[in-house]
Amino acid sequence: MLSQQDNELLCRVGPGTPGGAMMRRFWHPVCTSAQLPEPDCPPLRVRLLGEDYVAFRDSSGRVGLLEELCMHRGASLALGRVEEGGIRCLYHGWKFSATGAVMETPNHADPKYTARMKAPAFPVREEGGIVWAYVGPKELEPAFSRYAFMDVEPEHRVVLRINVSCNYLQLVEGGEDSSHVGVLHTNMARPGWKDNAFTRNPDVVNPAALASNDLEPALKIEDTAFGFHYVALRKTDTPRVQNARVVPFIVPYGRIIPAPAYQFTVLEVPADDTHTSTFLVIHGKEPVNEERIIELLGLNDPMYYNRKTCTFTASWTNSFGQDRAYMKESWTGLRGVEVEDAAIGLSQGPLYDRSREHLVPADQAVTRVRRVMLEAVRRAGEGGPLRALGLDLRGVSACDADLEEGSAWQDLLPSHRETPLA
Repeated sequence: MLSQQDNELLCRVGPGTPGGAMMRRFWHPVCTSAQLPEPDCPPLRVRLLGEDYVAFRDSSGRVGLLEELCMHRGASLALGRVEEGGIRCLYHGWKFSATGAVMETPNHADPKYTARMKAPAFPVREEGGIVWAYVGPKELEPAFSRYAFMDVEPEHRVVLRINVSCNYLQLVEGGEDSSHVGVLHTNMARPGWKDNAFTRNPDVVNPAALASNDLEPALKIEDTAFGFHYVALRKTDTPRVQNARVVPFIVPYGRIIPAPAYQFTVLEVPADDTHTSTFLVIHGKEPVNEERIIELLGLNDPMYYNRKTCTFTASWTNSFGQDRAYMKESWTGLRGVEVEDAAIGLSQGPLYDRSREHLVPADQAVTRVRRVMLEAVRRAGEGGPLRALGLDLRGVSACDADLEEGSAWQDLLPSHRETPLA
C-alpha cells in the first residue's frame, strides 16, 4: 500500500505541487507530428501538467508552443489564424511567432511597443514523429533526451496518441506489472487457455505474446541511471532454462515493452491529475504497418477510439464495450491490448487511492516505480540531480529471451549499464 500523503505527492502534477515541480524538470511529448500535418494548419489545444497551451506549425513548418490565452485580453489562441509566419488572435489581431515574438498589434500599432513585448513561449523539439516541449524553469532546462526510435526511418516507426481519462500513475503501474500480462491479456498471451493447454502465440508483432504459461513470475530489480529495469523470470518446459522478460522504467513515466519484431515505447504523459496522454511508438528493423498495430491494440473500433481526437472513448456508460457473450471465448470480453489496459486503468477511477490495496511479491516493480518517483519528487524539491534527466536514452531497450540457469539477466541488455550522462 501507499499512504494517502505519498499518493497525493505522486499523482498531483499541477503548478505549485511537489510532483508538478518534478515533472516540469523534463521534456514532454505534447502532440504527434501528425496532429500538425502541414504549415499553417489549424492550431492544437494542449493540456499538460494541469496547464493549457496552444501548439501550431507556422508557414515555414516550425512548431511553436505558447500559453493558450492571448497575453492581450485572454482570448484563446486555439481559435486563431495561423498565417504569414505566426498565429493571430481573432479578438484584436495580435500576432505571435513560434518563439513568442509579438509581430503585430493592430489596435496599438506602435513598433516600439511590440518590440519590447513577448508572449510566453516554450522550447520545442520535433523528433521521432512527436513534438516535445519543456515548460519548466528556464534556468533548469536539461539536455534533450534521445530515444532509439528517433533514429529509424519514418516507415520503420508508428506513433500513436491515446487520451485516457485517469491519472498517469495508474497506466504507468499497469505497464510495469509483468504478472498481469498472462492474465488480463490471456487470449493473446496464452492461446489454448480454455482447454488448459498452452500454445505459444506466433504473432511476432504482439507484445503480449508470452513464451511461457507461468502466471507467477519471479522478479529481480536493479536501479539504473534512467530509473530501473527488472526481469520477470518464468518457468519453461526446458530444464535449467527460464524465459526472461526485461522491461525498463524511465523516469518520470516511460517504459519499453518487447515484441519479437518490434519495441513498444510507451510514455504516459500527465495532461492533469485525472487525464493522461499515452504516446505509443512502435519501431523496429522492418517497416511497421499502422493499420495492423491499430487492430492489434483494439483501436480500430470507434466504440473504443476516436482517431481524429486521439481519445479513448469507451467508458462505464457502455461497460467499456465489454461483451459478456464473447467472454465464452475471450477472457475479458474486450478486444485488443490497449483496450484491455485502458479499461482496467479507467476502472480504478480517475485517481486511485493506493492506501487500500494489498500487494504480493509479483508487485515488486510497481512498488519500485513508487519508490523511484518519490525519490525524484524529493530530489527535485531539494534541487538535486534526477534520474534520466538529460540522458541519451538510445541504449535503453527491452527483451524477451531464454536465460540459462546461472546466467546474469543483466547481460541480456548490457547497454543499460552503459547509458551515459549527456
